[in-house]
Amino acid sequence: MSERYLAFPVWCRERFGKRLYRIPLDAGMTCPNRDGTLGSRGCIFCDAGGSGDFAVHYEGQRIQLSEVPFLSHREAGEGSYIFYFQAYTNTYASIERLRFLFSSALRDPLSAGISIATRPDCMPIEVYHLLAELKQEFPERFIWVELGLQTMHEQTAVLIRRGYPTSVFDDCVLRLHALGIEVIAHVILGLPGESDEMVYETIRHLNEVKIDGVKLQLLHVLSGTDLAEAFQAGAFEVLSEEHYVRLVSGCIARLRKETVIHRLTGDGPGKLLIAPQWSRHKKRVLNEIRHVLKTEDISQGCLCYDFPDE
Repeated sequence: MSERYLAFPVWCRERFGKRLYRIPLDAGMTCPNRDGTLGSRGCIFCDAGGSGDFAVHYEGQRIQLSEVPFLSHREAGEGSYIFYFQAYTNTYASIERLRFLFSSALRDPLSAGISIATRPDCMPIEVYHLLAELKQEFPERFIWVELGLQTMHEQTAVLIRRGYPTSVFDDCVLRLHALGIEVIAHVILGLPGESDEMVYETIRHLNEVKIDGVKLQLLHVLSGTDLAEAFQAGAFEVLSEEHYVRLVSGCIARLRKETVIHRLTGDGPGKLLIAPQWSRHKKRVLNEIRHVLKTEDISQGCLCYDFPDE
């Protein structure tokens, strides 16, 4: 490991011999937290874009890099892009539509594979069967599934309106692993009412289910969300930059060495971001995390006592 943690770009070079770039896609899905099945207001932190504010509209067409402004200057060549189904819940549609969208993405010459962001409670048995079929049909491409866990703690899950118990997440990971599909978990740091130790308990839970990858996401307060109303009413405070850097470093120390770290912070849409304003300085935050890891001699897994090297 050339860095003190297994960063996604480093892992890509080790596994694929090159760096891969994500193309975020909006396939026009919705979510049970928005269509009335579980609710209509979404999770309390989710804005109207469903986490797909930077995504390209996708209906199965061939992707042109000119359509992806922040990637247009990177001519990485065929097979160098992850088609990332990002906006809303990307298994929340008919099997026929999912088959068309996923197979179209897997056929695209730019594609190295697909990553599907979804909810573990939106994974009926037909979706598992479809993913198994696609793995056989496209053996040269990878299929990853990204699950929005956010926290293992049920009381926080209720507060943020996640809509499912942690046991549903665990079962989904088990089923996907049985198919040979790698799973990436999304975790939000700084959720209202959560202590550092509660965050570390979520990390230990990911170790227990042997998650393949993780995205650590700072809680962003975005305008137009119920979270923004609570924040402006003084119901909670966002993390300071120093606190976040320390907390991320602690998560890295407790995470299994085999787990790929896909993200250490995140980008909130600039026009919607209310707090924390320091999160706009992403490069500075990442440099501060690396500085703490180095000066305090922290490396991934150094405090992961329950799961020694495998």
